Amino acid sequence: MPILDLYEHGEQRRNLAHFATLASLAAIDGEINAQEKAVLDKFAFRLNITEAEYKEVMKKENRYPIETPHSSERRLTRLFDFFGMALADQKIDEAQKELIVKYAVGLGYSPEKAEALVDKSVAIFTGKISFEDYMFLMEK
Repeated sequence: MPILDLYEHGEQRRNLAHFATLASLAAIDGEINAQEKAVLDKFAFRLNITEAEYKEVMKKENRYPIETPHSSERRLTRLFDFFGMALADQKIDEAQKELIVKYAVGLGYSPEKAEALVDKSVAIFTGKISFEDYMFLMEK
């Protein structure tokens, strides 16, 4: 088997694990609503998740490990995706926030750093940031 095949399978496995984590976040409140399903569908397309994989992930007993990217940019991309899922219904509840913090720790951040990243991200995504922070983000 060529090495390229192994890499493609590894990348697909990471995408599937990421998608499964996003699905877990969507279902944390007991059900997946229409907005969350629409966001999951977009992620499934973007991550090349097949229909069979999608169905398997949506089973309650799915258990996919968190795959930790080595690059800090990829880790932040994963967190960004997670926030996109969490805010599909325009609100984030405490259970979702706790799951995101756990996910951030699973991605390799310390518990303190994960909590700080999530708090900052919640402020940014919900529009509750100071003008100074807004200016900093816009200038960057």
